Amino acid sequence: MFAQSQRHINLFPALSRRQYSQIQHSAQYGQPTWMTHPHLMKQGEITPGISSAEYEVRRTLLMECLPKNSIVISTSHRTRFMTNNIFYPFHQHTDFSYLCGFNEPDSALVLEKDDSPRGYKMTMFVAPKNANVEMWEGARTGLDAAKEVFGADEAVDANLFRYRIVDMTSRYENVYFDYPTPSDNNSNLNHRNAKTSSFSFTGSSTFTSSPGSDAMNAPKGLSPLIQEQRVIKSEAEIKLMRQAGEISGKAFIETMKFTDPARLEHQVYAKFDFECRMRGSQMMAYVPVVAGGSNALTMHYVNNDQPLKDGDLLLMDAGGEYNGYASDITRTWPVNGKFTQAQKDLYEVVLNANKECIKLCTEEHGLSLNQIHDVSMRLTKEGLAKLGIKPLANDVDRRLYPHHVGHYLGMDVHDTGDISRSRVLKEGMVITIEPGLYIPRDSAYPEKYQGIGIRIEDNVVIGKTVPHVLSVTAPKEVVDIEYCCNN
Repeated sequence: MFAQSQRHINLFPALSRRQYSQIQHSAQYGQPTWMTHPHLMKQGEITPGISSAEYEVRRTLLMECLPKNSIVISTSHRTRFMTNNIFYPFHQHTDFSYLCGFNEPDSALVLEKDDSPRGYKMTMFVAPKNANVEMWEGARTGLDAAKEVFGADEAVDANLFRYRIVDMTSRYENVYFDYPTPSDNNSNLNHRNAKTSSFSFTGSSTFTSSPGSDAMNAPKGLSPLIQEQRVIKSEAEIKLMRQAGEISGKAFIETMKFTDPARLEHQVYAKFDFECRMRGSQMMAYVPVVAGGSNALTMHYVNNDQPLKDGDLLLMDAGGEYNGYASDITRTWPVNGKFTQAQKDLYEVVLNANKECIKLCTEEHGLSLNQIHDVSMRLTKEGLAKLGIKPLANDVDRRLYPHHVGHYLGMDVHDTGDISRSRVLKEGMVITIEPGLYIPRDSAYPEKYQGIGIRIEDNVVIGKTVPHVLSVTAPKEVVDIEYCCNN
């Protein structure tokens, strides 16, 4: 796929020796570049690990699949605020980031299909350089660098977006655009600059109109098209995800060593977060589940505010994000470092389902996630039967194992959400495999098993004939876990 579109690519932005020298010594950007952060990035990369050539391929493949007379509009996230003037750490809209790698809020990317050698015109709407604002809020990339570094044919002040976009879309029959979520539109209502911001989807009849109105040709969904590309990962993406998995796996090792009955759940959370960041992860990929004892019976337990107890298990669902790509790993281990026999019996049921399902994660097997889920359900029922546990009618998929065996993984934790889990898995897809068992406090089940929650989750690249486990560093065999906890 990469080679098919090489004819359209300039491997690096067209910078003269003088321009490069000037940029290297004086320029400041709103994000790392290979010129300012050579310790993080290689020459020609737009974001760490992803080259300008790969971004060009992504845009080219998108535009090649569109009919003539088409325009694409992709917008960034806006800055989100937890209270007046106090913002949340910024995280870019992943579809927007996938197409251009630009990591500033209040920005837009417009691609117009044409007959040029490139196949399209690329316009970026970004915040211009402003010394006064940058003194307070940090560097902006600005208009010149949007062209020189990010490869835009034209760069426009983002304040003009709502005016220019009306004219641009009026010239095209096919408009591909996803309407912003309400949280994006309203995110800066309390911000000190809200009244003066012109980068708005609410200030123009073009975007306040509902889809299908006369203000512009009825927009077609853009995200489903991008997700078709995102669901198959490139070698560069898999390399980043392998690193994310290794970082998180090593953090799990250190967190297991750290765990003891004197700890609190939030201290375990803090330890894992610290270990990920010290190894290069920029943030948690999601709010972790750190569930001691029966808290693990709540699938998305994120309060993480209870003390750990001797004799309980600890279920931790967590992962670091590394250069824009998520890991999503779950491990379950004994708080005191030693499984009881009952805990071990249930754990082995889940572990067997996990390992057998991973074996199915190849293109050669020709299965979908839904079909692998069916296998995991069968294995779970067989494992319970061997332990003499007789679930109530429909209780396995209602209470004992109520979630799916997996989902797609990538730039988002629950990646490419429009791609059905009934689709046959192909080489280069990345998924999670996460069977679980959660025994309620119900007299229908043996008392020794009640209140135990176990989940084992790995990140797996679909191979042609062999699956590749990205989370292999995180221990999951009983003997390895107990050794780790006690050493």
